[in-house]
Amino acid sequence: MQSVKSSIISEERNKLIDQLRLRGITDENVLAIMNSLPRERFVGGGFEKKAYEDSALPIGLQQTISQPYTVAFMTQMLQIQPGEKVLEIGTGSGYQAAVLAKLGAKVYTIERHFELYKQARQILAELSIQVFTRQGDGTIGWKDNAPYDAIIVTAGAPDVPNSLVAQLRIGGRMILPIGDEKTQMLTLVRRIDQEHYEGHNLGEFRFVPLVGKEGWQEKK
Repeated sequence: MQSVKSSIISEERNKLIDQLRLRGITDENVLAIMNSLPRERFVGGGFEKKAYEDSALPIGLQQTISQPYTVAFMTQMLQIQPGEKVLEIGTGSGYQAAVLAKLGAKVYTIERHFELYKQARQILAELSIQVFTRQGDGTIGWKDNAPYDAIIVTAGAPDVPNSLVAQLRIGGRMILPIGDEKTQMLTLVRRIDQEHYEGHNLGEFRFVPLVGKEGWQEKK
């Protein structure tokens, strides 16, 4: 029975990877890692059967696990190299952090919701994936471990948080959605020097709001 279930999951993963290729994901390392990671472990609330659909799914507290295409696209655009130090803002389920770690990055991730922080820590530990986790305000980053080679923000920001740019190394890159609380423009930022950075728009995406000191204010 278990082997039949595993076979079905494997088939569903393969179909998802084929869909990602058709949508323009060409980084074979990213595709291979996503084909090996058990996304169903990061999905709760009875949505496990939808784990290999190309869609975002709720994980509680009005948060979501990002659509697989979004994870693949953002990761591909960052061009992560083994050994690089990467900061993730918005741990959520822990899935994006797992992808980054499997690429060989040294991953630091921040989640503002304590319950999600605990769940992600547990899942990552059970899968023996080493990620450094912290609960707190991600908009101000994790200064103790800066500078970072790359930063990935998995929630929609009203603008580029200055604290995060300051924690990028010169030449480092950051990917984040910028816009209002409903739709955002995914933006690739590269730090040029101590005072300047440049940004390139990558298309419209939709994320939950980035809440914190340098993001949106939490609604009462």
